[in-house]
Amino acid sequence: MLAIENISVGYDRADVLQDVSLSVEPGRITCILGSNGSGKSTLIRAILGLTPARKGRIVFDGEDIARLPTHAIVARGIACIPEGRRIFPKLTVHENLRLGAYREKAYAARLEKVFGIFPRLKERLDQLAGTMSGGEQAMVSIGRGLMSEPKLLLVDEPSLGLSPLLVKENFAVIRRANEMGITVLLVEQNVRQTLAIAHAGYVLSQGKVVASGTAAELAQNAEVHQAYFG
Repeated sequence: MLAIENISVGYDRADVLQDVSLSVEPGRITCILGSNGSGKSTLIRAILGLTPARKGRIVFDGEDIARLPTHAIVARGIACIPEGRRIFPKLTVHENLRLGAYREKAYAARLEKVFGIFPRLKERLDQLAGTMSGGEQAMVSIGRGLMSEPKLLLVDEPSLGLSPLLVKENFAVIRRANEMGITVLLVEQNVRQTLAIAHAGYVLSQGKVVASGTAAELAQNAEVHQAYFG
């Protein structure tokens, strides 16, 4: 579904990502692991066209999208769940979901699809999003992303700043969305939780891919084990 081919991305004169290549298979959760400063968020920005790649290709569904504006990339079927969820706390669940609808066509059908994944949102449609639990807010954030009918969902650091219980709830929500057929690219530094739900992944370090494989292979990789599990 997504093939990133030898991209370099940077700010001013410094390259944050250097000749990075990876692929995302349809129907799977692919993870990008790495510590702070490894280039994970820059990769998300490059895919979305917010920080364009200086070289290389980003091919989505057979089309090179590396030079497209962000709104055109979203229209082609990529949505992002930003770091920290970023819901609108003073708006209702319904209003938050409506803001995720990139197009009005088939709005009701898309809303029902989100309810099929997260039935609790239908029960809380008129509740202010800011009064919900952390796990429910994660449902709102992912549901809002799904309202644009994406083929690929980018999830950026869902565990950042959360308690262990909320982290567990967030990852359960991501797995549920994937089980309903949504392809996910999960960018994260919580290695244990990520490898528990991912099918395959890559490890970024100082802007380069230093390891890749299935989730099981990464969990057994000696360098990954030493770096993240001690």
